[in-house]
Amino acid sequence: MKSATTKSHHLRRPVLNRSGRVNALWALLAGGIAVVGVSAFLLSMGGPGQAPEGQKLVMFCAAGIRVPVEAVAAEYEEKYGVHIELQYGGSQTLLSQIQVDKFGTSDLFLAADDFYTDKAHDDGLAKERLSLAYMRPVIAVAKDNPKNIQSIRDLLKNEVRVSLGSPEQAAIGRAVQKRLKIHKVDESDLWAKLEEHVTTAGVFKPTVNDVANDVLIGAVDAGIVWDSTVAMPKYADKLIGIPVDELDGDPNLISICVLTSSTQPTAALKFARYLSARDRGLPVFKKYGMRPVDGDIWVENPEITFYCGAINRRAVSQIIDEFSQREGVTVNTIYDGCGILTGRMKAIDGQNPELGFPDVYMACDRYYLDNVKEWFQDDANVSDAEIVIVVLKGSDQVKSLEDLLKPGIRVSIGQPEQCTIGALTRRMLTEQGLYEKLKEKQKAEGEVVVEKSSSALLIPDVISGHADVTVAYITDTIATRNDIDIIRIDSPLNVAIQPFSIARTSVHKHLVRRLFDRVAAAKDSFESAGFRFRLGMVPDAGDDTSQQTPASSTPEPEDASASEASKP
Repeated sequence: MKSATTKSHHLRRPVLNRSGRVNALWALLAGGIAVVGVSAFLLSMGGPGQAPEGQKLVMFCAAGIRVPVEAVAAEYEEKYGVHIELQYGGSQTLLSQIQVDKFGTSDLFLAADDFYTDKAHDDGLAKERLSLAYMRPVIAVAKDNPKNIQSIRDLLKNEVRVSLGSPEQAAIGRAVQKRLKIHKVDESDLWAKLEEHVTTAGVFKPTVNDVANDVLIGAVDAGIVWDSTVAMPKYADKLIGIPVDELDGDPNLISICVLTSSTQPTAALKFARYLSARDRGLPVFKKYGMRPVDGDIWVENPEITFYCGAINRRAVSQIIDEFSQREGVTVNTIYDGCGILTGRMKAIDGQNPELGFPDVYMACDRYYLDNVKEWFQDDANVSDAEIVIVVLKGSDQVKSLEDLLKPGIRVSIGQPEQCTIGALTRRMLTEQGLYEKLKEKQKAEGEVVVEKSSSALLIPDVISGHADVTVAYITDTIATRNDIDIIRIDSPLNVAIQPFSIARTSVHKHLVRRLFDRVAAAKDSFESAGFRFRLGMVPDAGDDTSQQTPASSTPEPEDASASEASKP
């Protein structure tokens, strides 16, 4: 697929000014200098998609995740020559530092709970967020557990000294506070009781490592840490973790985000992709007791294939270009009629991405996504577009769908087996008892009813005078409003809904979710292209079409069952 439509990010060559003559010798010299200059620049940049040699990224990192992150960072520096400068602290402490120094030059923030990376994003301090692994709180005690501590209530005994992470500084503190507040003891929540006891017979610490160290050196009898903390080499032979029901619940999700302050977001994203790759960083997290998500595979310069119904082009083309540039990836975007696109998918049989099966499909309407639904995960309805009748400006020959049947009226409609507008037009005409009559008109000698393979070809038929009327998306009328009149259609079927969905076979699901994030933030792009933006809307009564959001679903751990792991 080498056509001009296959890659949305191709750059056009500049048109050269040919009005004057240039001395050939000077032209050759200038060309040589340009080649040398470009070559030197590429060498300094380390090649396409690579960070310059000696580059440095600054990352704030939750202290409890230090060991695996240092191991992955060292490996990354050896491979790509990029030094990762790590600054440690409690997740809340680090977030507070980012909030104070939001105009600094830090690049990444890794937190022990996605609450903090979400907060950074909501506050405008972070852009992309990538999930890494899960952890749960446990009670940490010395290996011989001399005071036989088995429960949270054992921590409340007068003779038991306890160390806790501060909720105002450390993710472990916030997690414990959140879980224990829902449990009651003597008409008070369990957190309040434990907080009171620690205040008088224990200590609050800024990081989970400080809590574990307190237990390690015998300064306290117990602490609450992550289950992965006691699996770290420093503690594995000396501490044990005791799981208790009160600390159970949704696991905490370790995540990393690219900070808005970063001046090198593409390089930061590349390291974040490496850290979150199932065959690079994630096995290291697993080695140290965490449960990694089912991440993407590592490819230094990833390529994803995007099958995109032609109606969406005006809204998404710039989004794709900006996403490709920022992520340092290639998005091979194929715009076409959805009948043609789904026909290609069926020819590939949805089994082999190497043969071109798409990583992501944004259909012109759910009608065509439903035809290949078994190959795609849960989807989100991004937008919808009204279907209208279009005639040349000033024409009064057609006022309704019934007028398409008038003798002598030349009609252009979509081909229902090739494009969504054709299928939806057929559905609408059939519901009104008009489709078979229009087909009879098509067969009649001298009557003109033409079918086109793409919605993009319909209005040009009217503008050029080859047809008197067409049925088209209102989004396709934007560029020619001065030349046409639009006639609304009175039908509940006069709308196309555009869903976004990720292929089950894609090995870049998290990358595609970030593309969805960009689409979901582009309300203005869709509305300026004539769409109604549906994300974030309250569904109308009786609207049972999917409103799920593939980019925001919580990733499953890598050891989840096959059915669970297939969810977006």
